[in-house]
Formats: sequence, C-alpha cells, structure tokens
Amino acid sequence: MSSADDTMTVLVYSDDANTRAQVRMAIGRRPAADLPRVEYVECATGPAVFAHLDRGGIDVAVLDAEAQPEGGLGIARQAKDEIYDCPPLLAIIARRDDGWLATWSRADAVVSQPLDPMALARAVADLMRGRGAAPSGRLAVQ
Repeated sequence: MSSADDTMTVLVYSDDANTRAQVRMAIGRRPAADLPRVEYVECATGPAVFAHLDRGGIDVAVLDAEAQPEGGLGIARQAKDEIYDCPPLLAIIARRDDGWLATWSRADAVVSQPLDPMALARAVADLMRGRGAAPSGRLAVQ
C-alpha cells in the first residue's frame, strides 16, 4: 500500500493536445486504489520524450503511435534500445491490426483507439505494479 506522499510519474506523448487530455482523463489522479497518485509530464515532440527519459524519474510512458512527425512506436523501439532502465511503455494504436507493430516496437502494453478509459487505466496500473518485470513477449491489444 502506498503512503499519501508517494507519487508516480506518467509521461504522455502525443502531438495532439486532445489525445494527451484523453489519456490524462482516462488514467485520472490514481489508476488503482493500491497505487500512488499520478503526476503527469506531457510531451509533444520526440526530443522532449527522450530528454525526460534520459533524466529519469518516469514510471510509465504512454506513447501515441499516430503522433507526427515521430510516431510513438518508433520512439518506443528507440527508447528500449537506448535508455538504460527504460520505464514500461504503453503504445496507443489507431487500429487493432497494428498490434504487430507494437510488438516490433517492444512496447510493454498496447491499447487501441478509440480509447477505453477503463482499459487504459488498468493497463497503466498493471505496468506500475510490474515495473521491473520482463515483458511476456506477446502483447494483448485492448
């Protein structure tokens, strides 16, 4: 159980402010009762994502695969290759059929558009609980 002073930091990447707002609203202040409150870091560019990941302190990153000019799946792949102790990454894909791309990106979880707030909050909560665990290999698209 977490104390009242604990927080976790979720990075939300999308070039679309509406998508970032949808993600924040879906996850809320606490994605599950057994987890600490969430603080958000929003990024609209790939370089900003890498600056925050390099700095550390990110517990989970939520990446929009449809972001422009750098899609979240490419960022996920690069982050897994280049960031020491990379935090768990959740990819948001536009089509369920793009699940294979999320597997290629080595994202730890994936959800599809339109966003289901319950599925997104559950996926983020699961990533927080399993931080440090190896990915299972096959992603379930929710």
